[in-house]
Amino acid sequence: MSKRPAEETVEALEAQQQSTGPQTPKRARVEEVIDQEFVEKDSSRNGMILEASRPRAPAPATDMDEDGDLGSGKAQEGPSEGFSDLYLDTINRLLTKVDFEKLCSVSLSNINVYACLVCGKYFQGRGRSSHAYTHSLDQGHHVFINIASLKVYVLPESYEVQNKTLEDIKYVVNPTYTKAAVMKLDKEPLIRWDLGGKKYIPGFVGLNNIKQNDYMNVVVHALAHVAPLRNYFILEDLSSRPELAQRFSILVRKIWNPRAFKSHVSPHELLQEISLRSSKRFTLTTQSDPVDFHSWFINNLHLSLGGSKTKPGTSVIQKVFQGRLKVESQTITARADASDRLRFEEAAEIKTDVVRFMMLTLDLPPKPIFKDEQDKNIIPQVPLTTILSKYDGLHSQELLGQRKRYRLLSPLPPFLIFHIKRFSKNKFVEERNPTIVTFPTRSLDMSPYVEPSEGGSSTEPIWYDLVANITHESITTTSGKKEGDIRSVYKVQLVNKASGEWFQIQDLFVEEVARELLFTSESYVQIWQLRKESKGKGAKR
Repeated sequence: MSKRPAEETVEALEAQQQSTGPQTPKRARVEEVIDQEFVEKDSSRNGMILEASRPRAPAPATDMDEDGDLGSGKAQEGPSEGFSDLYLDTINRLLTKVDFEKLCSVSLSNINVYACLVCGKYFQGRGRSSHAYTHSLDQGHHVFINIASLKVYVLPESYEVQNKTLEDIKYVVNPTYTKAAVMKLDKEPLIRWDLGGKKYIPGFVGLNNIKQNDYMNVVVHALAHVAPLRNYFILEDLSSRPELAQRFSILVRKIWNPRAFKSHVSPHELLQEISLRSSKRFTLTTQSDPVDFHSWFINNLHLSLGGSKTKPGTSVIQKVFQGRLKVESQTITARADASDRLRFEEAAEIKTDVVRFMMLTLDLPPKPIFKDEQDKNIIPQVPLTTILSKYDGLHSQELLGQRKRYRLLSPLPPFLIFHIKRFSKNKFVEERNPTIVTFPTRSLDMSPYVEPSEGGSSTEPIWYDLVANITHESITTTSGKKEGDIRSVYKVQLVNKASGEWFQIQDLFVEEVARELLFTSESYVQIWQLRKESKGKGAKR
């Protein structure tokens, strides 16, 4: 302990202690310095004094963030002004796989899914224990978008990014349209370019054939060009409807997207739901009949939109496709005469029923058995009006011991679907009829097949124009384990109403086709649209 100078008095020392506070022992002063997080630095060293840190309040125990992520706590505030666009240069728009089913690539969960905008993979959540958080640390991918809310976050910092340069990505994930824009789809021709510089026309883009789902692709494309159906699924809010209607809606909007990153779309998300809803009846790996799938699909869409199984006109599906058909049936009985010869007699009573339809089946004449002089099979041709005579009320068919006649009833639906029956099965094999059906693309008069109303006549024409034509083709496999096998290939031919051009789409391949050559393929399913102005024949395209 230092000695006080002799000249200092006791009274002066007491006054000094009162002004500076009580003296603390050296040991206590050392312990106090150790407990501090920061030590005061001498102002002469850096021109400033850093305060000792104050004790921090414990963070609230939060198990879930605003998006429902576990273990993330409250989202951090964004960086300082001017630094909110960090990592945005790492985004790869060509790898944004927004068309695939929204499942976490690790846990296969569809709850709270985020898409990595760098590599395109899906992950669940963004909390510290989530797969997205781990991916951001392991791979150095920091930008993620929430598929449901369309909010973009930077991980692992977990702050939201609000930048106008991300609007194109949000639009591709969930395209939206105004009513005015939808009304222009069939009036103004559009030509767009994707990120790769490839030209495409909205509505006429390729669909991925993941394995053997071409039979689904052609049906989806055909329905996406039925204007009332397309407009409904683009404009209506279907968030409260079943998943089948929601996924078809998003696929239709992506097919007609004028701001797409790629000139093709993957139907994977819709096809997975179809496989689930049909109990694996229609899958990606096994090819099925487009007619069977079309019937199942429009009926299930009808139910998904709240349609009734018994009451007609309860959904947009029935309002567009459903019509009425008069069926006259007469029983045929077999009896033996006096000479024991078998005689067929028709019952005097004719039973008349009215049934509803959403598809009309047209029967082809039997294919020829003999070959021509060049030892080649003859492929016959038949006009569409000839096979439509089944519904004129005059020609009859015998089926299961009954003779039946059919006649369409007025009014006809806005759209007619024809199924040209090419395949027939017996106990041994399935046979295909290759007969070519010739048809016009415009001005098909359906009045000869409509029952005239009471006091009226059916002489006034009822014009229909072709919208979509699904064709079938048989090819021989040239490689692989099934080399030499014959398999079916389905294509769809669609009209661009804005320009009058026809396009043929087979999976990812889109090409223009001449209108005069449409009938040269084996037509399988056709969709015709009722012309609103039915006075005289319009100019042919």
